[in-house]
Order: sequence, then structure tokens, then C-alpha cells
Amino acid sequence: MKLAGKTDKGGYRAENQDNYRAARLPDDTVWAVVCDGMGGAAAGRLASQVATDALEDCFNAGLPGLEPGGEEALLARCITQANRAVYAESLKDPTHRGMGTTAVCALVRQGRVHVAHVGDSRAYLCRPGELVQLTVDHTMVQQLVESGQITRQQAACHPNKNLITKALGVEPSIQGDYTSAPVKKGDVILLCTDGLSGAVSADQLQDLLEHTPFFITPRKLVERALAAGSQDNVTAVLVGVEPTED
Repeated sequence: MKLAGKTDKGGYRAENQDNYRAARLPDDTVWAVVCDGMGGAAAGRLASQVATDALEDCFNAGLPGLEPGGEEALLARCITQANRAVYAESLKDPTHRGMGTTAVCALVRQGRVHVAHVGDSRAYLCRPGELVQLTVDHTMVQQLVESGQITRQQAACHPNKNLITKALGVEPSIQGDYTSAPVKKGDVILLCTDGLSGAVSADQLQDLLEHTPFFITPRKLVERALAAGSQDNVTAVLVGVEPTED
């Protein structure tokens, strides 16, 4: 297993409100987290920082001795704890009220990837000839697509495409979505913020993931998003399901 990541504030934002964290354990278990803060400059940055700290603490506490089959419960607990941490922080300062952050978390162990998310930060699974989006955005536009009111093509340029319907820290409690999938050697898992997924098409993502050396791929993804005119912070984190010496 191997890890690589890159984040950039981009050319349009004064600061970077994205945050990410990842680690590989001695038993080759890997976890990774990407968050995208919201709620004003300082509050958005604080929200994503508090969330990533809480998620890291939860993984560190919950992974040792975790029995097979316990992954979904652990991810749910991590989302709950991160939500509580951000919400509690928001109450400390009136200027931070309503702050929040997206979160997408991946746990890879024993031949499966387990994913939990809140908001529109995404997880993808890439293998030769195939790119699968593992998450479904919590956005107003996604709801319109699912109800048949607009097409996916219309969603891509909808004026409210970045309006999210769920975020960590906005309410005292929240429930994230969970999914899992089998993985095999050669697979690559991408976690990213909408600064990347909103600017770079799925075909372009797949092409870069398949044809770029692993450890420079995050930088190339960020560069592609910025070249495409992304007006947001951009973050990409990769988990490679193969030996680190490859």
C-alpha cells in the first residue's frame, strides 16, 4: 500500500480551507481523510482542521484490534465524533456559528475499501479501463438529478452545483453515507474536494490516474484542475493498492 497527496489554495482564494490526513499502519491497513471547510475564511479553515484532527484521533483509537466486519461502525463513529468536535468549536465564537466542512474518509484493509462521507468531497476507485465514483454528492443539484428534474449534463453547469445539503458541524448530530468495495493490486483510490472533481472530467481523471506515475499524480491532478479554471481550493489524496516498492 502506498499514499500520496497534494493540496493547493488555487489562484482565486486567499487561503486554503481544504485539509487532508492519511496514514499506513504496520499491518498495511491504510486510512485517509479529505475535508473542505465552509463558513467564511477563518471558520472554514478551522472547521476542516478540527474535523481532520478528530477523524485522525478516532482512527488511531479505533483501528488497533478492530475485528473484520467492524469497519462500518468505526467509520460511523468517526463521522459522529468529527461532527461533534466541529459543532462544539462553532459554539465558542459567535463569528464561527454555522461553520462546517465536508468529509470523505477511506479505510483500506483486507482486500476492501470502506468509505464514509458527508458533503460533496468524493471517493473514486480506478483500475485499468474503469473509474467508479464511490460516493454520491450531498448537494441540491444531485437531488435534482435523482428526482429527474435535470440531467447530469445540466448538473455540471448548474449555478447552484456547489450548494451542499449536508456538512459536518452545522447541526449537533449527523449521519454520513457508507459504502464498500473489493480492491486488488493495481487499484488506486482517489479522495478529492470539489475543486478537483468540479473542474476535471471523469475521463480526464481516469487518464491521469492510469498514465501518470503514482507519486506525482496528485500534483498533476491539481495542476490540471487549476489549468481548467478551478476557482476553489484543490486537494487530491491517493491510496495505491500495491507494494510500496513497486
